[in-house]
Amino acid sequence: MSTENAGMTGHLRSVVITTETALGGVLAGVASAALATSATDQLGLAIMVGALIANIGVLRLLGIDVSEFGAKDHLFNAFMTFSLWFVTWGVFLTTGVTL
Repeated sequence: MSTENAGMTGHLRSVVITTETALGGVLAGVASAALATSATDQLGLAIMVGALIANIGVLRLLGIDVSEFGAKDHLFNAFMTFSLWFVTWGVFLTTGVTL
């Protein structure tokens, strides 16, 4: 039995994907707080959609084969990015912090 491992283990792969999508959502929330003028500004939503698209590219750069992703994987990535964006931007909006 070889002790060498070609690529990431299943657990490490899951941790990398979850971390990247969560950080992508937080960064999108911060960018929305910095660039959008109010909660009804459509730019905030556009930033979040851009983060969803950018997540796929970042995952590829991290060595994750996104061609293996099914609908469930893409929905998980979208949910994580959206929910962290929503919470982050919501905190900025309710506290009145400007960047």
